[in-house]
Amino acid sequence: MMTSKRRGGLAAASVLAAAALTVASCGSGSTPQSSGAPASSAAAQPVTIRVQTFGGGTNFGYKNAIDKWNAEHKDIQIKHENLTDQFEQQYWPQMIQWLQAGNGAGDVVGIDEGGMGLAKAHPEWWADLKEYGLESRKADFPAWKWETGVSTDGKVFGLGTDIGGMSICYRTDLFKKAGLPTDRAEVSALWPTWDEFMKVGQQFQGKVKDTKWADGTNTLYQVVLYQEAAKNGNVAYFDQQNNLIVDKNPAVKTAFDFASKMSQGGLTAKLRNFTDEWAAGTQKGSFATLGCPSWMLGVVSGNAGDGGKGKWDVASVPGGGGNWGGSWVAVPKQSKHPKEAAMVADYLTQAQTQASIFADFGNMPSNTKAQQEAAVQGAKNEFFNDAPIGEIFAKSASSLQPVFLGVKHAQVKNAIESVIQGMDDGSVPHDKAWQQLVDDAVKAAG
Repeated sequence: MMTSKRRGGLAAASVLAAAALTVASCGSGSTPQSSGAPASSAAAQPVTIRVQTFGGGTNFGYKNAIDKWNAEHKDIQIKHENLTDQFEQQYWPQMIQWLQAGNGAGDVVGIDEGGMGLAKAHPEWWADLKEYGLESRKADFPAWKWETGVSTDGKVFGLGTDIGGMSICYRTDLFKKAGLPTDRAEVSALWPTWDEFMKVGQQFQGKVKDTKWADGTNTLYQVVLYQEAAKNGNVAYFDQQNNLIVDKNPAVKTAFDFASKMSQGGLTAKLRNFTDEWAAGTQKGSFATLGCPSWMLGVVSGNAGDGGKGKWDVASVPGGGGNWGGSWVAVPKQSKHPKEAAMVADYLTQAQTQASIFADFGNMPSNTKAQQEAAVQGAKNEFFNDAPIGEIFAKSASSLQPVFLGVKHAQVKNAIESVIQGMDDGSVPHDKAWQQLVDDAVKAAG
């Protein structure tokens, strides 16, 4: 069973990442590793459907939705297993091994956008949801969200969960301590550009000596990367033919340069996102800002705990919007209960379910019907000082455009983020970081 402990997990993850590379290159053949947990027993009553997800804090926001289902469906019970915070380093490499082995995966599994290219290229891993009538759900999603869940042979294997409109999360108590405005409209006006964002950060750290302006380089690097990708053909590390373009796409270099400036300016707490240290830093107030796609709200509130309630707020992101993240749920072919699993996947992606998840935890629905609901459009988030998250995220959701990520995105992303983090923590010299980023991306792509 995959450990949920994150500290020390990266060494093991490198082994798993190697397995991922093998699968990505060959499509089969590496030695599988069983989870040790059996798939749902065909003889068991009631049927138990294991839903496996990833992510920090409240992750997919499924707690209340699953409680509701279990109370109403005594014959089909959902068991939720959030396996780890880290998708690229732990969850996805392990999931690939389980899928390849035909054993170990849950009945319904979450997949981050970074894994969808590989999932799409392996239709043999998935049940065809068309066999359970779910092709009828096509009109519920933006065309790009639906098509991403269709495999190369036409199988409907994934249904969209959330999408990732962007914002900046900030600590109002720390802003007040620095003499900065705390009202979200006034805060948004402070930083129309990323250069202005860094200038405000320098002002902040001139006043608050024991706290850093931002969490680290990675979250803000991702925000800038997705903004710049939209200006460069909606591609990031790979072109539409799956050729690696890390050293050719201006979006990557622009995002790298921004992260380098943040690091060299001493503006970060040098914390890598989705680590124990990063979660603890969120709770302790080690930093004042971080990049926040809508799904990050639940991560922040979950990590900060009750003590952070009312201290955090949400402001506009410098440089305009963008689309970072979003996930899907799929039913592995190895499930012993594909019909019931398809019912659960259907339920978790329905408009009413996604609307309630947004209201409870902040994960922006990809279901277009949910996006139009008054409860979503007018939603406020109590933890974030009653921030009008419906106005901030929902009204722009329909205009979000996808970024093409490619079959090997997850492994390349992990390699690049390690260099970006290394540049910040001092293990990679700034003047050599770009070349190492390119070299490591080439190695990761295989």
